[in-house]
Amino acid sequence: MLDTDTICAISTPPGAGAIALVRLSGKRSMHIARALAPALAELRPRHAHFVELVDAEGPIDEGVITLFKGPHSYTGEDVVEVAVHGSPYVQQRLLQAMLHFGARVARAGEFTQRAFLNRKLDLSQAEAVADLIASQSAAQHRLALSQLRGGFGERIEGLRQQLIDFAALIELELDFSEEDVEFAKRVELLALLDRIADLCTELIDSFRYGNAVKQGIPVAIVGAPNSGKSTLLNALLQEDRAIVSDIPGTTRDTVEETLTIGGVLFRFIDTAGLRQTTDTVEQLGIERSYRKAAEASLVVLLADASAMSEGALRTEAAMLAQRLGPGPRVLPVLNKADLPGVASAKAMLAISAKAGKGLDRLKDAFLEHVNALRNGPGDIVVTNARHVDALTKARQALLDARRAVDQGMSGELLAIDLRRAQHHLGEITGRITADDLLNSIFGRFCIGK
Repeated sequence: MLDTDTICAISTPPGAGAIALVRLSGKRSMHIARALAPALAELRPRHAHFVELVDAEGPIDEGVITLFKGPHSYTGEDVVEVAVHGSPYVQQRLLQAMLHFGARVARAGEFTQRAFLNRKLDLSQAEAVADLIASQSAAQHRLALSQLRGGFGERIEGLRQQLIDFAALIELELDFSEEDVEFAKRVELLALLDRIADLCTELIDSFRYGNAVKQGIPVAIVGAPNSGKSTLLNALLQEDRAIVSDIPGTTRDTVEETLTIGGVLFRFIDTAGLRQTTDTVEQLGIERSYRKAAEASLVVLLADASAMSEGALRTEAAMLAQRLGPGPRVLPVLNKADLPGVASAKAMLAISAKAGKGLDRLKDAFLEHVNALRNGPGDIVVTNARHVDALTKARQALLDARRAVDQGMSGELLAIDLRRAQHHLGEITGRITADDLLNSIFGRFCIGK
């Protein structure tokens, strides 16, 4: 149920800054704004009013008040935004004044939750707000913005409505079961079930790309000791992040850093050198290297070009790929290709991490891997594990419904399968929600959003 309290929160990050924004939402927002600015003659919607702000102790600050009259606001309620100087003292005093005049402190994500409950956003759009705030790269920003625009939710809801229409016809047949009539054309229903099931499959498959971009593409750098793994990480980051030494086994634990390439966030993992060893600590590092490689999206298998041939590296890459399983892709790369006497690679990436040669080609290979992950319908990409779970359950219900039609099962069983599919599709957009789900989703938002 929608809370009727008027809520308030500081919406800018904690600490001092040039400007801070404090928001109100609810039916008492205008009353509280007038109490804060008694000299304001008229509070006009969508106009910025420069005023003196006061509380019971006297002046707080000079600031700007803007009213967004519901339903034409972010939350769908009356919203007032107050911009003041970014002093933490000023922010807290203004917040305390709002509480004194009848507001309460907003819970995490409560502004966006009210926007959802007031039908300003569907649930997938509300989740995209959190993704947009958390975006750290152009690719993450692009995916979040695409979800926020609502195309994904609209498409899911359109298909769900078609299912509802067919289910209504099926249930109407049940009322006329003695007359043996067919209101829902089975051929048309089968075509719809196939179309929605195929879309569910495509959206589920797109999660591999969407989740990787959202979390950052994990790239594990593996290879024998002294192959140049730490040097490569430092060269990519353009800083001395990992220890570089000629002594084998220097790296005994993983070192992780992030880097944006071509608008995509990558998470690079420098690992312990892979070799046979009796050193217990080094062996633990090697085992961790294999685990990190198995969890990565891309594994750069680095080899010393002066010590390993192109053919031998290909064989080692195939063996590593078999050990890691179907998840990660193994990219063999010859390092130290600038050393005297090293034959130039013909069909393999060859670089010199120390000299910085070939790194642009390597970065292009990273981006090609990301593009290869993308396998979705048009611009719609799923980035949320909750959506994947709902789509998987919806697809199973659709396949069960198709089986019911093929086997000539009764309308009662077919209607049950159709309702299951509707339910799971409705979970994505929030047409069907539970309070604990909403609390879980919006509880991850920041205060003031």
